[in-house]
Amino acid sequence: MEFFGQVVAWFLDPAHWTGSNGVPWRVGEHLVMSGLAVLIGVAIAIPAGLAIGHTGRGEQISTAVAGLGRAVPSYALLILFVPLFGLGFSSALPALILLAIPPILVNTVAGIRDVDADTVEAGRGMGMTEREVLVDVELPAALPAIALGLRTSAVQVVATATLVALVAGGGLGRYIVDGFALRQDDRLFAGALLVAVLAVGTDRAFSWAQSRLEHRAGRPARDAFGPPAVAGGMPT
Repeated sequence: MEFFGQVVAWFLDPAHWTGSNGVPWRVGEHLVMSGLAVLIGVAIAIPAGLAIGHTGRGEQISTAVAGLGRAVPSYALLILFVPLFGLGFSSALPALILLAIPPILVNTVAGIRDVDADTVEAGRGMGMTEREVLVDVELPAALPAIALGLRTSAVQVVATATLVALVAGGGLGRYIVDGFALRQDDRLFAGALLVAVLAVGTDRAFSWAQSRLEHRAGRPARDAFGPPAVAGGMPT
């Protein structure tokens, strides 16, 4: 009980809510890193996934990307970019983008491929162009699967962004790293708790959006990406 009292006291200390090391600033850093990585991942993965899913060409690419996404340890990706871009945000962002892409790409491809073939052919029979079939028929039906990919990606990136502090970056992981270094268990636990709350909040927000899209489409989404295949891969 004494330890939890120390954690509560840490949160109640006004010094931990102001300045560049305060909770609002660290949460903001974490959200900016995660949000930017996911947005760039969306800009890359969704167009590629739509093209692959619609044409059927390049499915081996999405399979390979999914395999790498499950197998490559997150920390290894962060370290990989340090020699190229140095410590901090510049090396963390490319790694987070690479972590964001696989779930979005794979679920986008799967969502397009799972659209009822008769519905697609009916659209073509009505004289729709291939672009119109993709935009007006396949994409609306695939939105729940795409939303699931976004949900998986966002939660993984939010969780992995904690490791950015290990390469001299910011975010909530700073509390965990500093807590270890200074042997301040209250700071360490507070950082872990904040990351957990942020990850759960992200999951709940995307879950709500996904359920709305599933209701509109009349079918649940199927997660084609799945969990990491090995320990040390992308966090779920």
